Amino acid sequence: MTEALRELATHIELKRPDCVLGWDVAYDELTLDVVPSAIVGFVEFLKTDATCRFTTLVDITAVDYPDRPKRFDVVYHFLSMQQNHRIRLRAAIREDETVPSLTDIHPSANWFEREVFDMFGILFTGHPDLRRLLTDYGFRGHPLRKDFPTTGYTEVRYDEVEKRVVYEPVNLVQEYRQFDFMSPWEGAQYILPGDEKGSADKPEAK
Repeated sequence: MTEALRELATHIELKRPDCVLGWDVAYDELTLDVVPSAIVGFVEFLKTDATCRFTTLVDITAVDYPDRPKRFDVVYHFLSMQQNHRIRLRAAIREDETVPSLTDIHPSANWFEREVFDMFGILFTGHPDLRRLLTDYGFRGHPLRKDFPTTGYTEVRYDEVEKRVVYEPVNLVQEYRQFDFMSPWEGAQYILPGDEKGSADKPEAK
């Protein structure tokens, strides 16, 4: 499988050197780093080229690297059922950059791009209806950015007096939150109820 993916990557790189910045095969998966502005033409090539035939868009997501000049990686996953291959495209962009929409080539990109916009704040030019998908229309911020506070900005609850949903500022600021991520399954030295009996029953080592 790895050798077949290497041959596929070489074929793609030779055909579209204007789009491919680099590629890597790891864990039997092929990842190509691509030019963001050329993503539409490149995806169309992957869909129509006889060797590729990546006709199914599986997912679009993103990864946030706040300390990097090109803060986001927009990540695309495609499937070729004809060739039995999967491919991952990765486009690195700055926070103020936009990415062309794939909705004209893959209509299924519509909601994927809306989700990425909602969660990360990445804008897709040419999208027919780029609105929030998972959060409320008045929601502030983008929850999957690394600098988004764990507590959020607002609290949503149903008010029995007003008989409607109300939004209120979160009073607990992020700096004063205390988290305990340890658990017995992560090697923490917790004594659970009943454990002391087991220790008492064990004979002492001599």
